[in-house]
Amino acid sequence: MSLLAISDLHVNHPENRKHVEALRPAADDDWLLVAGDVGDLVPDIEWALRLLRDRFARVVWAPGNHELWTVSADPVQARGVERYELLVALCRELDVLTPEDPYPVWTGEDGRPVAIAPLFVLYDYTFRPDGTTTQEEALAQARSAHVVCTDERLLHPDPYPSLDAWCRARLELTEARLAAVPAELETVLVNHYPLVREPTRVLRYPEFALWCGTEHTADWHIRHRARAMVYGHLHIPRTTRHDGVPFHEVSVGYPREWRERPQGRPALPTTVLR
Repeated sequence: MSLLAISDLHVNHPENRKHVEALRPAADDDWLLVAGDVGDLVPDIEWALRLLRDRFARVVWAPGNHELWTVSADPVQARGVERYELLVALCRELDVLTPEDPYPVWTGEDGRPVAIAPLFVLYDYTFRPDGTTTQEEALAQARSAHVVCTDERLLHPDPYPSLDAWCRARLELTEARLAAVPAELETVLVNHYPLVREPTRVLRYPEFALWCGTEHTADWHIRHRARAMVYGHLHIPRTTRHDGVPFHEVSVGYPREWRERPQGRPALPTTVLR
């Protein structure tokens, strides 16, 4: 069996929805890690995760920013923590694992078990442009460059006063859970955002890095014995290595993006481990 990963399905786009409809495991016991941005609307998220769970032996989901948006077209108008908890409850109905569930253990052909850890830690504006020292300066520079993530309008932190405050709470909770993983187990860390800043250095608009993670996770792949790290969000599918650990960016992305890639079609799931 294989441990596969994909993210940024964005099934509100008909071409992406058709792609998801065609996804199949290579073997009946393949697992699929979904690193966020399945869709914007709860009915679309439910459709995609239900379909994938019916096909793969196990589906593990970590939320992206799009799932947490509250848009006027969504019949579910929950915001912030309430929306996240609603999505967790939906996943449990579908038998899809979330960051709130016990970490499952996967064992590949080499017999080495790993704990699969889906994470939800958001971002805190610490991936700042060079030359800026404060969050306020960094956001002002981004606005001057007309680079402002749609999260600023649609992703609400309720009941927290800000997204970075929600991020701090999630960091504390997640650190405690990762620290409790038995020391003999390696991990596969699954997060919508990269845990280190380096992958954002290739962004066309560097100011966008503000909405791409937090410096507080920079050593998690070392401290928590990661064999691999899976993320999305950047829509730049590739594998890089940091401190010897492979970081897999597994985004499908928007149709206008994947049409311009050499293969001219959406990406298939990436094999993380066998």
